[in-house]
Amino acid sequence: MGIQERKRRERKRRRRQILVAAKKVFSIKGFTKTTMEDIAREAELSPGTLYLYFKNKDELYASLSVEILEHLYNKLKRVYVKEAQSPQRRIDLLKQTLFEVYEFDPLILVNLFHLQSSDILKNLSAPMLAHIRDLSQKTIDLIARIFEEGVSGQVFIEKPPQELSNVMWALFSGIVLWEESKRIINDQSVPVHPAFDTAFEIFSRGISR
Repeated sequence: MGIQERKRRERKRRRRQILVAAKKVFSIKGFTKTTMEDIAREAELSPGTLYLYFKNKDELYASLSVEILEHLYNKLKRVYVKEAQSPQRRIDLLKQTLFEVYEFDPLILVNLFHLQSSDILKNLSAPMLAHIRDLSQKTIDLIARIFEEGVSGQVFIEKPPQELSNVMWALFSGIVLWEESKRIINDQSVPVHPAFDTAFEIFSRGISR
């Protein structure tokens, strides 16, 4: 292994170390109360080292959201390419995929939805902001392509697939954020699966001819 390759791997390992520490601290203290010093302490690094990898706390926070977006996009691609699936079956797989992504990392998914509607976006570097926008748009577009077959085949109501995709994304994010708010208010874990089932059943019936 050459020197450059070792440096690349070390940088990747160190970045992962920081992200793991950040996720832990954010989950305990919340975004507002967390400082870069807190994260550096958890990662057992100097605060200055963190700034070699991330512009600021906002960018570090956003980097966690990028990871969950990439995970979601890759799983949705597998739903789209599945052959011999009816349009309705694809919607069932879409629901299953979204729920699996939620279970994979609820905290970071909640952070993603908060990020998409917050002023934090204004503090990100241009490349980071562009990457988030690109990933978000590709995810919405891919969901739209999943709906497109059902619309063109007259299985679903005649609405633009992009609009159906936007409604689905709003439904998904709304359930996650609402259940999270109940968890905070009640100070206890609230199962999200029943709300998912009900919401997707209503949505599925609503778009079917």
